[in-house]
Amino acid sequence: MTAPGLVVVDKPSGITSHDVVARVRRLAGTRKVGHAGTLDPMATGVLVLGVDRATRLLGHLMLTEKQYDATIRLGVTTTTDDAEGEVVATAAAADLEAVTEDRVRAALTSYVGEIDQVPTAVSAIKVDGKRAYQRVRDGEEVDLPARRVTVHDLTVRAVAGAEVQVSVRCSSGTYIRAIARDVGRDLGVGGHLTALRRTAVGSFDLAAARTLDQLADDFVTVPIADAARATFAAADLDDAEAVDVRVGRRLERPLDGLTAVFAPDGAFLALYEPADEGSRAVAVFV
Repeated sequence: MTAPGLVVVDKPSGITSHDVVARVRRLAGTRKVGHAGTLDPMATGVLVLGVDRATRLLGHLMLTEKQYDATIRLGVTTTTDDAEGEVVATAAAADLEAVTEDRVRAALTSYVGEIDQVPTAVSAIKVDGKRAYQRVRDGEEVDLPARRVTVHDLTVRAVAGAEVQVSVRCSSGTYIRAIARDVGRDLGVGGHLTALRRTAVGSFDLAAARTLDQLADDFVTVPIADAARATFAAADLDDAEAVDVRVGRRLERPLDGLTAVFAPDGAFLALYEPADEGSRAVAVFV
């Protein structure tokens, strides 16, 4: 069986994140594989998976910021806010022609910073124990409440007629489809997403990602210790502290935030967080 660690996949379009997990399970020889946040079938790019005990890192990785390149198509509204949905409205040509590049750029500036965003109705958010997208497929009306998210950067890379190319760096839980929908609404012509590529999850970017074909030829993981150092603040412990951490005891050492702690030999032991002028265990990995 493959050693525990992370696998950074460059997901292709046309398959689900679960399809990728199933493929990696076969390659790794274990069913204990999970992902740090899904990508829609249409989307491509960085999908971080955990193998064996590294799956316990995934919940913390899901909270890190993400980066995307996306293409927005103005003038057309769809049921899913992306190209996979049915068209429900098309703007008049005269209205679309009135949307200048300056107006597009100005409208998108309002989506930088902390914003209240209504997720797309076909999201994976659970409503009374059932995924929102499943409720939509079953013909139900889904009304999701707005959630506070943060868009750290939104760069307009090009505007060519109705097509707008953007790069976004944002908090976990931000829906790029919703930005496409909302900016189209603000401009009075509607909009949806036609392409989405995730370029980074936390410190893991496309340079670290491998295709499924590459993994089939040479399946390797990012060792759990390397993954922890790349993702979190790190603290190297002395022998006495390492003994305490192995059994989950609190440390007298103060920490600034969620921190990966390591034994003197470099082994990753646990994640700790500040508590009462010291620190306490969040998750122990030994």
